[in-house]
Amino acid sequence: MQFIKELAEYEKKLDEVVATETLLKEWIFEKKKSEVIFALVDDHEVGFVLFFHNFSIFLGRAGIYLEDLYVKPEYRGVGYGKASLKKLAKIAKERGCAIGGWCLDWNKLSIDFYLSLGAEPMKEWTVYRIAGDTLDHLAESRSLIFI
Repeated sequence: MQFIKELAEYEKKLDEVVATETLLKEWIFEKKKSEVIFALVDDHEVGFVLFFHNFSIFLGRAGIYLEDLYVKPEYRGVGYGKASLKKLAKIAKERGCAIGGWCLDWNKLSIDFYLSLGAEPMKEWTVYRIAGDTLDHLAESRSLIFI
């Protein structure tokens, strides 16, 4: 939870964090809706990678969606981020998947990091989210076709 708060603060989105340790335990460790890899130094967590499977109808197979990669500021620049992504790449290869994810437009350090590894930006795509009141309204709206 501390990593999430640190990441949200870095991304200027701390006010959007509603996750709790209870929710994380339920959704990650009990329901297994995502997976997490921790970067350790002397048995001390210094970063994490959180990911889950998605699916591409164009590729006809699952992929790995990289939700977040975070390394504490005092451990950046020495290879922990790259080592974490390398571990995720091994998992992706074992599972026959590619890796994809989003990066904030202003986050030049992260963009440069991904580009240095050979990642390619997905042009012509815009991300949309339906959540909160909008999701409630859509779910409750009338439809001519019922599925």
